[in-house]
Amino acid sequence: ASGEQIDIGPLGASLLRQAVSTTLIRSDHFEIFRLVLHAGDMVPDHKLPRIYEVPSVVTIQCIEGAVAVEAHGRSQNMQSGHMLYLAKGEPHALKAIEDCSLLITMLVGRE
Repeated sequence: ASGEQIDIGPLGASLLRQAVSTTLIRSDHFEIFRLVLHAGDMVPDHKLPRIYEVPSVVTIQCIEGAVAVEAHGRSQNMQSGHMLYLAKGEPHALKAIEDCSLLITMLVGRE
């Protein structure tokens, strides 16, 4: 709720196969969630027919661990403390290099 603090710090030992992805804030036009991926997990390109398209700007912040992000025709490795911005509708995919938690922020157009 508005005015409440949310702990987005590293999950540490609980990241090892116990943590799950969680929506932290959801409103009509804004969403933040913690995405937990374990080493080898993949989130396919959002432009693929079986995966929803993300029709918004997106930021991806690596809270802990490491993840490879494919976007703009290249792959980049993100480590803890790094953030990436993706323009509206930019196709992207994620692959966990090691157990990681990511803070994903999206502006969305819910009706």
